[in-house]
Amino acid sequence: MSRRLLTLLALLAVLVLVWGVGGRFLANDLSGEAPAVEAAEQQLVRHAQGETAVPLHPARVGVFDLGALDILDALGVDAYGVAGDDFPEYLARYRDARYVRLGTLFEPDYEAVHRAAPDLVITGGRSSARYAPLAQMVPTIDMPADDAHPVAQTLANLQLLAKVFDREARAQALAIEVTEAVEALRAKTADRGRGLIVLVSGGKLSAYGPGSRFGVLHTDFGVPVAAEGLTVSLHGEAIGSEFILKTNPDWLFVIDRDAAIGQAGAARQVLDNPLVRQTTAWRTGQVMYLEPVNWYLVGGGVQALQAMIRQVDEGYERAR
Repeated sequence: MSRRLLTLLALLAVLVLVWGVGGRFLANDLSGEAPAVEAAEQQLVRHAQGETAVPLHPARVGVFDLGALDILDALGVDAYGVAGDDFPEYLARYRDARYVRLGTLFEPDYEAVHRAAPDLVITGGRSSARYAPLAQMVPTIDMPADDAHPVAQTLANLQLLAKVFDREARAQALAIEVTEAVEALRAKTADRGRGLIVLVSGGKLSAYGPGSRFGVLHTDFGVPVAAEGLTVSLHGEAIGSEFILKTNPDWLFVIDRDAAIGQAGAARQVLDNPLVRQTTAWRTGQVMYLEPVNWYLVGGGVQALQAMIRQVDEGYERAR
């Protein structure tokens, strides 16, 4: 092949390359559209409501779920914008005005979201119903929930966010800590008597069993069930003190919703009555008032889960 022909072929190859790369951006310039984000600059994230293309290493993150905020904090990721003003003490820094307010856990401020221009928004729990309108504005992922397998789901969510933010080594270490702590707790609860979970709200009582929002006590922490067949629902099954006496649990686990939402808690006064005092749990000092913020507000966070495990573990240790 002649030197001239080789030169022509090389020139043709260069022209094809230039047109293939430069021509694409030229077409975008002529159309007035921004160049599309390259696939290499994105990651596809599967979540509770589908799949979302998320930027690699998102820096401006808006969070509408306390469980997700808990996990991000555990992974060493700082949020840019948050929902609401009420945070547990270990997330108290988010009360500071330097974190952009994006609405509440139930209702986003869409104008605030637009002004903040986050790279990524995370919904879950109370805000899951607002996923669709947020997803039309900005890449959004919705945290899955599974009351039938709460610990497994929390660890799955930990891995999900760890992959998004490239914190997988930290997530693996946390997952090992949680798994070992759960196994140790189950060894203590298995043969120590039956338990009943009660939520007190405005003077009214609701009971929760396996598969409910607080059922982790039974399904993962291993506490035998005192009341079989409870209705599985968000608000539990309405009960009275008579039900507690009839069930006669060895352990009574109490969540004070009023205290969780910043009101004056009255769970101790409500339960301190002639009927409940007759139960084995009351007579043996095995009434455990669970930390309401971790159990009621944060829920699916890995740090909240660790605190929940510790509290129940310590309660069983004290009762020996």
